[in-house]
Amino acid sequence: MTATSTQAPTTTPGTDWVDPREQIEVGVLLPNGRLVGRRFVDRAEAEAWARPEEGEQVVEYNLVCECNV
Repeated sequence: MTATSTQAPTTTPGTDWVDPREQIEVGVLLPNGRLVGRRFVDRAEAEAWARPEEGEQVVEYNLVCECNV
């Protein structure tokens, strides 16, 4: 009799695991401290959308720890 393992593999062949701590989002921070309710493809798009003359700032943050980068 041979022993077999019933433990599932930790990775699936053909898939790339991405560390969620390295997934950085770009957003626009309003002067009142809230983020705008839309997603941006990259920093350039957020900078084109933001109005710095009105106190808006482009920020990068991580959704896991919700901290500025």
